[in-house]
Amino acid sequence: MEDLQILAKQWLHQGIEFVLSKETTKFFNATYVLFLAIIMLFFHRLFRPKKTNIVLFSGLSGSGKTMLFNRLRDRSSHRGVVTSMEPNEGTSVLHTKITMVEKDLHFGFSGITKPVHLLDVPGHSPKLEEYLPLATALVFVVDAMDFLPNCRAASEYLYDILTNASVVTNKIPVLLCCNKTDKVTAYTKDFISKQMEKQIEKLRVSRIAISTVNDFTLGIEGEVFSFSHCQNKVTLAESSGLTGETDQVQEFIREHVKP
Repeated sequence: MEDLQILAKQWLHQGIEFVLSKETTKFFNATYVLFLAIIMLFFHRLFRPKKTNIVLFSGLSGSGKTMLFNRLRDRSSHRGVVTSMEPNEGTSVLHTKITMVEKDLHFGFSGITKPVHLLDVPGHSPKLEEYLPLATALVFVVDAMDFLPNCRAASEYLYDILTNASVVTNKIPVLLCCNKTDKVTAYTKDFISKQMEKQIEKLRVSRIAISTVNDFTLGIEGEVFSFSHCQNKVTLAESSGLTGETDQVQEFIREHVKP
């Protein structure tokens, strides 16, 4: 019996030494860190915001975004204006795969459809701030015909959007949509984007001087601003709400709104 007690004490001491050893401590620390990582990943997946199918339309008043919105919503050419500060809402059904099919000499389109929730936010509205966290994508509409007189105002509005916390952290894709390109006097999307980049560069330089630590800034330090420097993707497109030329807008939405 005495021998057994001695043996038990030896095993106990060996066990204590093992638990207190550096290798065991490292093992338990690693296990603890891994456990915490799994728990954090679980809660991140549980509570992270779900992807929506909301596409926002914004831009200065008179840019033609409401007519563009109507074209996508119900294929109408109704000009329409937003008479209140509340956005226009509608649903557009797009095809993810478009194929031309022939049946009894009648042609049509077939493919997988996806409903898209469209929101047309009026003018330079504070309401936009409310809807940005919900957006999957944003279409910023610019008047390509009367662009130069509105270049500075449009650039300031777009700058505010591109530096918005929700847009930056969620990397919301933005379509710079140059509307009314059916007009002969309309400027091209390349000219418009270059002019807006110049204006945004001026804004960027002036606002960096008064920015705080928590502000989001655009571009790469030491380089002239380009839309390609944005953390979220900025795409260029041309459209005409009047004639119904919306192919590039629809393609942008198809790319970023999943069925």
